[in-house]
Amino acid sequence: MINNEAFAKRLQKVIDFYGESGASFAEKISVQRSSISHVLSGRNKPSLEFILKILSSFPEVELYWLINGKGEFPSQNITNENKTDSSSSNVKAKIVEKIKHEKEIDRIVIFYKDGSFKSFQN
Repeated sequence: MINNEAFAKRLQKVIDFYGESGASFAEKISVQRSSISHVLSGRNKPSLEFILKILSSFPEVELYWLINGKGEFPSQNITNENKTDSSSSNVKAKIVEKIKHEKEIDRIVIFYKDGSFKSFQN
């Protein structure tokens, strides 16, 4: 279970790290400004969708660090070269690298905001 107060502190650290305001951060992750305010104040718990939007918009944020404070921020696994390269193969590599499961990956599907998608299969 997520500790709201600790999560809010980590979220604020992310916002400050990027020099964003709550409003500009909300715009970058495509949520309402009130969502940011409510999570930061502890009124609401972050949804899975909210967390995934942060992770997809800011690759330096590690999932486990954001959720429970374990790990580091910013992530040392992503180099400056990876931050600027937005090719599909690089996106696929980043996603596969983040997934640390014992199960074998069958397919990865990336959905774009324009409604299109790309599917990658082994």
